[in-house]
Amino acid sequence: MKYSTLILLVIAICMGCTTQTPTNDQAQDVELVTTVGTITIRLYDETPQHRDNFIKLVKDQFYDSILFHRVIENFMIQTGDPDSRTAASSDTLGRSDLPYTIPAEFHPDVFHKKGALGAARDNNPERASSSTQFYIVQGRAFTDSLLDVQLGRVNDWLSMNRVINDSANKSLVDRRSLLREENPDSDSIRIISDQLSELAKIDLENSPKYQYPEDHREAYKTLGGAPHLDQNYTVFGEVVKGLEIVDKIAATATNDLDRPIDDVRIINVRLVERKF
Repeated sequence: MKYSTLILLVIAICMGCTTQTPTNDQAQDVELVTTVGTITIRLYDETPQHRDNFIKLVKDQFYDSILFHRVIENFMIQTGDPDSRTAASSDTLGRSDLPYTIPAEFHPDVFHKKGALGAARDNNPERASSSTQFYIVQGRAFTDSLLDVQLGRVNDWLSMNRVINDSANKSLVDRRSLLREENPDSDSIRIISDQLSELAKIDLENSPKYQYPEDHREAYKTLGGAPHLDQNYTVFGEVVKGLEIVDKIAATATNDLDRPIDDVRIINVRLVERKF
């Protein structure tokens, strides 16, 4: 009886060891092979909804053959528009994705340093992310004084966002949205926008201000990045290998709409074993 119990115990321990082997998707990185070179991305567990959505798209081979459709040197490179697969050189891109959004996931430990992977979005008040479009930050280095300017932009946007999402201002916001659909040139749009701006100024004076953590500020001064996007766009990963490829894509010549003149295409994207 004791011998049988010992065998069962050993089996149980071995099974427990097996289940602890990192075989899930979170133990893998994402390898993005482009016509310029390969970029390896690590997704953040701090932003699980964005992480899981991205992994699903990679497994579905959604990003294969898609173009980088918006490239701005010293800022970022953007991709993820499914219409770009078969786009003509004259087509305007950046307006398509899948018919859902991802709730914003802002985490205090992740930010828009160089190499950050961020989710694109439109101007929706919830700051919800595009289902498919993402960008990789190239950015540039900032001094303390320039960072203070960027911090002012962040707090201005946060104040406006609070005003827009305040139920007391819902009728104003809804009215402006309706006018934009019916008559984009209406003077009433400007009047309502001015009213909302005044409310945002009052909010800014009376609300706690966001501050860059010291380690973020130091990274922006040395590595560089795009600090004005913090707390407004979700960061859900970072480049762990291939920053030189990001630089190379960012240096590509573009047209007036920031689309590369010579196509820069994603050949394929896949999950790979995390090696470092």
